[in-house]
Amino acid sequence: MIKITDLHKSYKIGKNSLHVLKGINFNVEEGELVAIMGSSGSGKSTLLNIIGMLDTADSGTYNLDGLEIKNMNETKAAQYRNRFLGFIFQSFNLINYKNALENIALPLFYKGINRTERQKIAMKYLSKVGLAKWEKHLPSELSGGQKQRVAIARAMVTQPKVLLADELTGALDSTTSIEVMSLIQEINNNGKTILVVTHEEDIAMMCKRIIRLKDGVILEDKKVKQIIAK
Repeated sequence: MIKITDLHKSYKIGKNSLHVLKGINFNVEEGELVAIMGSSGSGKSTLLNIIGMLDTADSGTYNLDGLEIKNMNETKAAQYRNRFLGFIFQSFNLINYKNALENIALPLFYKGINRTERQKIAMKYLSKVGLAKWEKHLPSELSGGQKQRVAIARAMVTQPKVLLADELTGALDSTTSIEVMSLIQEINNNGKTILVVTHEEDIAMMCKRIIRLKDGVILEDKKVKQIIAK
């Protein structure tokens, strides 16, 4: 599903260059649930941005579902993101003046699906995350956990190949974090490939594999005995 080979990325800071990723190599098979861990400055956010086609590597290759991702303008990158990827963010990124159903349906609008059909599909995914009764609620009327469930449903609504979750529990308390990770595990058990970027060890242990980054290199890549979120 994902194949990363000898990936390098540097940024110019004044006259200096900061080498953020230093020859990253790993593969992710379809249906895996992988945590990417590392402290601030380890390169995990840069790596996620490259996988999410929000940034490009200086060298190396990135293959997604058999397609090499390279030399894309923003329009083409946006098309591929919409086709392959679903994003879940720490800050939820919901539109405040749209209700739960409308937030979930929004990606379908950009795919040209008519209003009746996109509301039907959005309702299906709102039900999947257990919030069917909250369809008319605005984000301000939802708890943090409910907002993240809406964000997860929105990420899934276009049926992407891969879900990318960036610190998805970072704004949640421990009890709500477990509830959200239980949903992530359920989605993964139904076959979805998911990458979770986190700095929290307990969240990483709810995944099936952990990749640890430090100073732009992979220190460890191992399968773990998954803790089932309850």
